[in-house]
Amino acid sequence: MEDERKRIFPFHYGGEAESYTFYRIPKILFTQEIFRGLSTDAKLLYGLLLDRMQLSLKNGWVDEEGKVFIYYTVDNIMKSLSCGNKKAGSLLAELDDKRGIGLVTRVRQGLGKPDRIYVHKCALPEMPEGQAQTCQNDMSGNVETTSLEMLKGHANNTEKNHTENSDTDPIISAAKAGLADRIMKERQAYRDYFKERCLFEYLKNTYPYDAKVLDEMLEILVDICSSRRRTVRIAGDEKPLQVVKSQLMKLDNEHIQYVLECFKENTTKVRSIKQYLLTSLYNAPMTIDSYYTALAHHDMYGGNETQAEKR
Repeated sequence: MEDERKRIFPFHYGGEAESYTFYRIPKILFTQEIFRGLSTDAKLLYGLLLDRMQLSLKNGWVDEEGKVFIYYTVDNIMKSLSCGNKKAGSLLAELDDKRGIGLVTRVRQGLGKPDRIYVHKCALPEMPEGQAQTCQNDMSGNVETTSLEMLKGHANNTEKNHTENSDTDPIISAAKAGLADRIMKERQAYRDYFKERCLFEYLKNTYPYDAKVLDEMLEILVDICSSRRRTVRIAGDEKPLQVVKSQLMKLDNEHIQYVLECFKENTTKVRSIKQYLLTSLYNAPMTIDSYYTALAHHDMYGGNETQAEKR
């Protein structure tokens, strides 16, 4: 029996553990006193709701104020957590802003439609605006924004999940520093975050002839995430900054490599390299799977189709 189990569940070798897709539950839910009263299942449900936000971004479920909402029914909760209707409703109640801690807001639609659910940032109430703790997913991904004090901690964290909360604040507050100094530190924090998460130095060593393009990608990410604008133009459409920022914060080295490959394969004239790269980076989490699936189908069946066309 022991040998059979080993065959079913083999050991990990090297970096094989990185191949999984993860649900991300913010560490702050387990370390801060304000969240102590939440049940473990409610914290897990919060992670599932965050994960669902990626689907919302793909579907364009953003209200007139630019806030992202999700649909996640009681039946979804019952299936995901293998629990009954009463337990699912109780877990939602723990999280909502009427009877619970206030991490979600449910808006009734009526006419048999499911409730809209707005997932709030997982932040301590006393944190100043702009320094709120973010809840980030793998994308599975589903962050709205990432706090500045978290970014520096992420850059020093070698774990894939990037959900660790730094014990110290590496960013000097605006009250103690001038605006120019604060902006510079903010940009550096984002730069460190993306360099670590997306492995830019590794990619530059792997693709030395494309180092300038990779540097430009990094600067685009830093520019957008530290922007003070309300909207960002993506492929001709004005999108809320927080939505764009949320999408960019989910990028990893595979997305960057994918964008680089698409850029090198493009044969049409590009009028604005910056806009092209920004649009590609924004769309990467949504299109990468389809791209490689289509590529695999082409490799598997392309030759047969060509022969058929010849006949």
